[in-house]
Amino acid sequence: MSFHDIAARALHAFDPEDAHGWAIRGLKWGLGPRDAQPDDPILAVRIAGLELANCVGLAAGFDKNAEVPDAMLAAGFGFVEAGTVTPLAQAGNPRPRLFRLTEDQAVINRMGFNNDGLEPFAQRLAARQGRGGVVGANIGANKDASDRIEDYVAGLTRLWGLSDYFTANISSPNTPGLRALQTKAALEELLGRLAETRAALKVASGADYPIFLKVAPDLEDGEVEAIVETVVGAGLDAIIVSNTTIARPETLKSRFAREGGGLSGGPLLEASTAVLARFHAAAAGRVALIGAGGVADGAGAYAKIRAGARAVQLYSALVYGGPGLVTRIKRDLAARLRADGFAAVEDAIGAA
Repeated sequence: MSFHDIAARALHAFDPEDAHGWAIRGLKWGLGPRDAQPDDPILAVRIAGLELANCVGLAAGFDKNAEVPDAMLAAGFGFVEAGTVTPLAQAGNPRPRLFRLTEDQAVINRMGFNNDGLEPFAQRLAARQGRGGVVGANIGANKDASDRIEDYVAGLTRLWGLSDYFTANISSPNTPGLRALQTKAALEELLGRLAETRAALKVASGADYPIFLKVAPDLEDGEVEAIVETVVGAGLDAIIVSNTTIARPETLKSRFAREGGGLSGGPLLEASTAVLARFHAAAAGRVALIGAGGVADGAGAYAKIRAGARAVQLYSALVYGGPGLVTRIKRDLAARLRADGFAAVEDAIGAA
């Protein structure tokens, strides 16, 4: 166990949100781990035109304000997604709003898009230009916005040229009414507006950047297919499956199991992977998929890939596995791919 993993465990003595704040400070002070080994070539993948040295990414929520993307790239992630960022700074929901479900290797959060706002976020991304590494921006809407779609447009416009890709987060359960944007008519309007804005920005700047959509795992029959068709029709590049769940499995043991908010971590792996497989079947290769939800080891990452993911993301597992987890996942995933005779991640996509 490394010094960094011991430090991560020591933070469990503190309130979860305070511990996260100290983790961010430590990374800003240069105290984070560094994966000095070159990535195994078997893990390299291309997604939406982005060349990733490895397919294991950091999900949004860890670095809400784009304070430490380079530190997390140095830790070994193949790509880092910062945010969710909203146009205006907002405090989020009242504390306590973050809970460790240690017995379940899970987390419940009802943060409510707490962040510093778009301008500081943009300035931090501008300051890191030229450093390399794939960093995406997860954009959302303010809780009190009169036009939530316009908030997504504002995020895309302000960060154009500063981020390697964008993710429209319409799937957090902690902003009232946000998930209604997943319904067909609302999603068509949102993605249509984003597509129009993207086209105008492309002409004005001479550059184009991928746009992803992050969806919830709590989808009814027919909604997966409708989302895929809308995404394909709007020309988006990938779907991230999935965000946290509002479901509460009966297997949960923690005393925090009935707290309100989105559940992430181990209990989400099976359900989110099943939804991912549904998206893979509906997409039929027309749009790339990124698997998120419950990835805590190489087996979980491999399950996502075999269900149809081209890349994976994680966050909650770092709470329990420490910052050295990403290196262990990469090593295990590479071994599993080779053991099954695959020469590259791409060869295993949808092989389940």
